[in-house]
Amino acid sequence: MKKVLLSLMVAATIGASAFTVVSPGSPEKKTAPKKSVAVAIQNYKVIPAESKITWIGRKVAGEHNGNITLASGTILLDRTALRGGTFIMDMNSITCNDLQGGSNKRLVDHLKSDDFFSVEKNPTAMFAITNIAPRANAKSGTANYTITGDLTIKGISNQISFPALVTLKKGVATAKANFKFDRTKWDVKFRSGNFFENLGDKAIQDDVELNIELVAKQESVAKK
Repeated sequence: MKKVLLSLMVAATIGASAFTVVSPGSPEKKTAPKKSVAVAIQNYKVIPAESKITWIGRKVAGEHNGNITLASGTILLDRTALRGGTFIMDMNSITCNDLQGGSNKRLVDHLKSDDFFSVEKNPTAMFAITNIAPRANAKSGTANYTITGDLTIKGISNQISFPALVTLKKGVATAKANFKFDRTKWDVKFRSGNFFENLGDKAIQDDVELNIELVAKQESVAKK
């Protein structure tokens, strides 16, 4: 009988401790449980065969243009919002579109040499997004983000920023951008008027223009 009474007393004590005593006139405070919100980051794999990168290099006497193949890349989206991306370019794939025959080969070989992109030592170039700023009131079909990231060429990384149009339609993500970068910041100084004198009409402009059109399809979903 004593054991039964002792058990009842312990149970009553535990039960009483499970409640908060509120003095008369004091409002009862209730704290809602915190809900964890899962954000689904969708990984879209770039399709190199459906994507295109075009370069333009200008000089006093004219200009040249060509293509660079994208080796691989990913675009990260949260629903339709851009969240990140990384892209690798195959520098061995550089072509020239405006010259023929031997002149074409000489220019391409020169671009791959140490005067320009040192392709044998650095077969790839990379761009990795580090910051994304939506552009307010962007009109349909115009750039809707300002993208900042690290561009690595010849093993040298520098930060660049440029406007881009990123869209998602029927499970296919596309990204389009046009921008210029100063090649001398990546130690590509051949015939630069800022580093060599008396070049005359042999001078080559420092700015290289890139036109980028990427097509990517959803690969996986990772929850964070």
